[in-house]
Amino acid sequence: MSEEPQAEEAEQLDDVEEEVEETEAEAEEGGLQDGDFVKLAYTARTVEGGQLVDTTDEEIAEEEGVADQGEFEPRVIVLGAGHIFSAVEEAIIGGEVGDSGTVTVPAEEAFGEYDESEVRTVAASKIPEDDRYPGGHVDIDGQHGHVETIIGGRARVDFNHPLAGEDIEYEYEVLGVVEDREEQAKGLLGMYLDADLELWIQTDEVEEEVVVESDDDDEDAEPETEMETVEKETLYIESTPQLAFNQQWMFQKQQIAQQIMDRLDLDRVIIQETIDGSGGMMGGMGGMMGGMGGTGGAGGADLEELVEDADIDAEELVEDLDEE
Repeated sequence: MSEEPQAEEAEQLDDVEEEVEETEAEAEEGGLQDGDFVKLAYTARTVEGGQLVDTTDEEIAEEEGVADQGEFEPRVIVLGAGHIFSAVEEAIIGGEVGDSGTVTVPAEEAFGEYDESEVRTVAASKIPEDDRYPGGHVDIDGQHGHVETIIGGRARVDFNHPLAGEDIEYEYEVLGVVEDREEQAKGLLGMYLDADLELWIQTDEVEEEVVVESDDDDEDAEPETEMETVEKETLYIESTPQLAFNQQWMFQKQQIAQQIMDRLDLDRVIIQETIDGSGGMMGGMGGMMGGMGGTGGAGGADLEELVEDADIDAEELVEDLDEE
């Protein structure tokens, strides 16, 4: 028997074994996987003492007296994105919708071990007077802590997380997989913002300047560009005063928007504000600014009329400005 047929048979056998391995790997990867958006109900408590850490159950929130501290309902999270403790993710991945269980998260994987060196003495003058009492929460030199004692002009402040050293018992149930991209976007925003926002996804045609190839061999020549119509898949978010003044959104909007674009494969996020003129500060200011700018409508009066309407003495105003 020649060596050539034997080599072919060996190669075919290798191919078959490779296919079997791939099939087995796919079977092992069945169920929920990293990157899946899932709707999760959960309640987390400290193992010692049963202190409530977090919950999505409104009844439990009412029983614990924290129902007024936000909305309590199942949350949309992304597996593998660090939205929940890694030990809980490991229990969920590979499972199915309807799975439930309880996972104990050790302190070092939850809020860290308690560190005695993080309890420090500071000058009491560094603490605002309103927070200068045992139990008061303070921010000193970029660190958050709580006051343990105050004696004279010195304060003992614990900069450990309030739950440091605590093992956490995490009870969960997987309610469903979220496929709708707008619901996915709401879920991601909900990880950072406790706000019910109106949003939608649509494809826009946008004029964009693009660089085109040039026949000019001069390397120093300015690149040639032309306008081209391109499609941009866009997430629109209707802004609200609650969103506009949210500190986390103010300082992290770029990072939050980038995560949403990466996860949902979007081209851009647009935050839009609507002023409907139905009254209130924003509507009133909109009309006044329109008048000052010379546009028509109810705000179309000139500066002199505005001064008269406001019952301002122009001569007194000029005198006051001269004195300054």
